[in-house]
Amino acid sequence: MVVVMELNSSDPEICQVKDRLDRLGYSCHIIRGVERVVVAAVGDAQPGELSGLESMPGVKKIVPIMQPFKLASRECQPEDTVVEVAGVTIGGGSIAVMAGPCAVEGREQLLQTARAVKSAGARILRGGAFKPRTSPYSFQGLEEEGLKILAAAREATGLPVVTEVINPEEVVLVSHYADILQIGARNMQNYALLRRVGQARRPVLLKRGPAATIDEWLMAAEYIMAHGNPQVILCERGIRGFDSYTRNTLDLSAVPVVKQLSHLPVVVDPSHGTGKWRLVGPMARAAVAAGCDGLMIEVHHSPAEAWSDGPQSLTPDRFSRLMEELRPLAKAINRKIEGESDGAGGA
Repeated sequence: MVVVMELNSSDPEICQVKDRLDRLGYSCHIIRGVERVVVAAVGDAQPGELSGLESMPGVKKIVPIMQPFKLASRECQPEDTVVEVAGVTIGGGSIAVMAGPCAVEGREQLLQTARAVKSAGARILRGGAFKPRTSPYSFQGLEEEGLKILAAAREATGLPVVTEVINPEEVVLVSHYADILQIGARNMQNYALLRRVGQARRPVLLKRGPAATIDEWLMAAEYIMAHGNPQVILCERGIRGFDSYTRNTLDLSAVPVVKQLSHLPVVVDPSHGTGKWRLVGPMARAAVAAGCDGLMIEVHHSPAEAWSDGPQSLTPDRFSRLMEELRPLAKAINRKIEGESDGAGGA
């Protein structure tokens, strides 16, 4: 449930409500929106326990939340969540583009790609230092050395970094180097990992699992939020289908559905969603038209030589052309590419 406070309620009144709910065994979170302040309470009430709560000073009303995901629901927070990372906004009407190679292969490779995607208009650098792969014989990433290279690229370009963490024990390590912690599709229901990033002071990009329903995806976000981290970014990256023409089935209908159900920002990954570079552009444009808050696109200076996921990676030139195509499309739906003023071109 959420306890909606009066607009003029004082901090002591809000704290009194939270303290009472804490004593009743609820897990409470104070959410300060533009138009209201609420105390979100997760737990089970016994008959009569909440009597008198609505008459406490500053309380306007009590609203039950019917969705299984409480903190992530629009019932809890009607306003869109906006995540800010090193001056970059994810959510709130602009479209933040995250771009870079699937895997960090070396310093020069990453720096070359980072400079190229920044020049084209990307605002966040992506790159994998830890690579959980289907085959144990595939390249598994440079691990901490890869994290150091990502940090060096951030220093050289000013782009904040998003990279994957795969083990709860490595959350502190990855947080030391990364600005956004990515939970990969295979780990969407790794509850120990979700709890740990919920305790981290870093935004979390949560990818949808390959066979996850929307409810399961949002419940994974709930794990993170329930453990204290409200900075969750959802990422649709395709679900498992039966056709072999694409790597996955990119579920763009999930974007407006999740936007109705949740206040969290939604990013789309057309690279993993299709697995083929020729399809990345059309699906990126479709994702913008569907209302996404950001895109995650794989870019490599030489996809034929990439150590992982070369077939779905754009060259820097192709990525630059895609960014040019996205700008007028965003403008047509009263949006803009994050970091650009209205009518601006590339950086």
